[in-house]
Amino acid sequence: MENSIYIGLSRQVVLRNNMDIIANNVANVNTPGYRAQNLLFAEHISDPKGGDDELSFVYDKGEYKNTLPGPVHVTGNPLDVSLEGPGFLGVVGPDGKVYYSRAGNFIMNADGGLMTQAGHPVADAGGSPLTIPTNSTEIQIDDKGIISNQEGQIGQLMVVEFDNPQNLKPYGDNMYATDEAGKPSEETVVKQGQLEGSNVLAVIEMTRMIETLRNFQSMQQILTTENERLRTAIQRLTRQS
Repeated sequence: MENSIYIGLSRQVVLRNNMDIIANNVANVNTPGYRAQNLLFAEHISDPKGGDDELSFVYDKGEYKNTLPGPVHVTGNPLDVSLEGPGFLGVVGPDGKVYYSRAGNFIMNADGGLMTQAGHPVADAGGSPLTIPTNSTEIQIDDKGIISNQEGQIGQLMVVEFDNPQNLKPYGDNMYATDEAGKPSEETVVKQGQLEGSNVLAVIEMTRMIETLRNFQSMQQILTTENERLRTAIQRLTRQS
C-alpha cells in the first residue's frame, strides 16, 4: 500500500538535488570560466517479492557540465587570460595535486607567485607553481601560454586538453579534478587581457528553478493526498475488525 509514497519520495529527493544544482548555477552566473552543471535522471525498476507489478523509481544517475564556452570580455589586465578552444588551465590544489580550471583571472602575491582568486598557485607546464619576478614591468603571455617580461621568457602556463571533458568532476574553488592525464593543447589558444565569463544563462536557470519548484510542490500535494487516503483506509479497516 505504501509503494506509491516510496515512488513519490524518490522523485522528491531527485527534485531537491536538481534544485541544489540549479541554485549553484545561479550563484555562479558571474563567476569567470564557470560551466553550468546539469543533473542526469534515470529509472530504477524494482520487482518486489509477492507483487505482480514492477515499480519504477527515479534517481539521479550523475551530473554533466555544459561545455559551451562563456562570453569573452576584454579587461586589458596583463594577468587575465582566456582560453579559445577546449583546453583547461592547470592549478596546484591544497594537496599539491594539479587541478583544472577555465578561470583565468589571476593575481600575483607579494612573492611573485601567480595565484587564482581563491589563492591556489597557477601551474606551469611541468605542474609546479609559477612565479613571476617582482621587478617585472612588462608581462606578456603569448597564444601558447608562454610568459615573458622585459628580460625574456620566465615560464609557461599549463594548458591541457581532454578526450572527454565530462570526466572532469567539480572539486571546489572553480576547479575540476580527474585521474585522466591531460594531453598538451593542440586546439586551444591563450588570449591575454581577456576573461571568459560563466556560460550560465540566468533566464534559463531561473525558468528551470521555477519548474522544479512547481514539480516539487505538486508531488508534495500528491503525497499528502495519498497519505490521507491510506490513513482513512486503515481507520476503516480497524473499525471493521
